[in-house]
Amino acid sequence: MNTPPSPPAAERTDGSSVRIGALVPLSRPGWVEAGQHLLAGLELAVREVNDAGGIVGRPLELVVRDTAADPQRAAAAVDELARLGVAALAGEYHSVVARAAAARADALGLPFLCSSAVLDALTEQPTEWVARLAPAQSHGWRIYADFLLGAGHSRIAVAAEPSVYWASGARILRDYLAPRGGTVIELDMRELAPTAVCDELVDNRATALLLLVGHPEPAVSIVKSVRRDQRLAEIMIGAPAGQPEFAQWATLLGDDSAAIPFLRYLPERLAPLGARVETALRERLGEAPSFVAFEGYDTVAVLADVLRSHGADRVRTAESWPRVAVEGTRGQIQFSRTPGISVWQWAWTPVQVVDRDPAQPDRFRILHTG
Repeated sequence: MNTPPSPPAAERTDGSSVRIGALVPLSRPGWVEAGQHLLAGLELAVREVNDAGGIVGRPLELVVRDTAADPQRAAAAVDELARLGVAALAGEYHSVVARAAAARADALGLPFLCSSAVLDALTEQPTEWVARLAPAQSHGWRIYADFLLGAGHSRIAVAAEPSVYWASGARILRDYLAPRGGTVIELDMRELAPTAVCDELVDNRATALLLLVGHPEPAVSIVKSVRRDQRLAEIMIGAPAGQPEFAQWATLLGDDSAAIPFLRYLPERLAPLGARVETALRERLGEAPSFVAFEGYDTVAVLADVLRSHGADRVRTAESWPRVAVEGTRGQIQFSRTPGISVWQWAWTPVQVVDRDPAQPDRFRILHTG
């Protein structure tokens, strides 16, 4: 492994706590609700590690920085956390932000376990410093494409905003669906108002519309416009990126929030550890925990296991990714090298396509598993 020079502070410990830097979107334009769930999972796991004696007798401490969905802010936070002497980085939800953090962590020689971001190319070049729990976008979105084909959809419109993440998602869908008889029609949301989307759907004879746009806007306005248009009574709206996962979606859209399939990274049935953690997370959040909260918990579980075995040495932490074998809330976590993916990858967490039940929008229906 090429080890970049570390600033002196990187190896300093004060004899008390072992620190992990946590990158979390906690303010707009970040997806704040996702950030709160991610942080709840991270914090719960840290508390449990410390209740069980910490890291060889030293308490584990989370040093949290709000990324606000800003790549530059995230890169600056990585620099600051490295200077503060954290043993590793954890977290981040937004793929474009995680990519900036991963590049900086790689350059500094700081281990980063990415909790939630799915972009395949998390770093430009293969790196030993970064590992990831969330499934790669190509894996999850192909499962979603299988679901679309199985449900009889071959003319699929995507309402897309410009970003590396949305462009990558549209490309994955197009490349997977085209050889199987599917067509992807891209609608540029820089040019279309939500009401104009309806005319495009009618003109293109689309049977499904996928929301590759930000939450809450313009996603909420697009859903309302399509649901109100009598010409589109039969169209399926989908959200592979998971916007309907969080309670705010149901609050903003009411009955219109239901029957919008999205990707979720949970098993059909939680094992005893997952069930126990779910109960504790529900208490902490005051609502049902999303899969993002489980990702946060599992991140700390893995890092704590590595730190107990190898201490707070950054090089030894990064070298240990291929030897990880930790029971997480959603299964046994191990990392491997996966073709086309530049970081150590858990292949694969369980993947479901689910939606909110029209009869009971706070309840989820599993429609497809991959």
